[in-house]
Amino acid sequence: MTGNNLGQPINQIAVEELAQRLSLDQCSIQLVDVREPQEVRTASIDGFINLPLSQFAEWEKDIQTRLDPDKETLVLCHHGVRSAQMCQWLTSQGFTNVKNIAGGIDAYSILVDHSVPQY
Repeated sequence: MTGNNLGQPINQIAVEELAQRLSLDQCSIQLVDVREPQEVRTASIDGFINLPLSQFAEWEKDIQTRLDPDKETLVLCHHGVRSAQMCQWLTSQGFTNVKNIAGGIDAYSILVDHSVPQY
């Protein structure tokens, strides 16, 4: 994964705000989960498209057709590191409104929805 904006600061969204946004209107946002398929099977949040970073070569060339570069994009992983990498890459690809979900699904499980398993 490469891009010319790597290392630039990225916007973040707290898991509490994510929960609020999910309860209001999912049509105005696109949700991306960059964890591995087995991680998604263990713990997930409805509405996210899974684009595992390990499979980057398989989906990176058609990212502009999979996702709308002008739509608000929220990116999730386990703790927020892989999703931050994805946010930086998406920004380098011309995406204009990308946010990393701070703390990832782990924070979501602890702070928002205890029914989401921790791993």
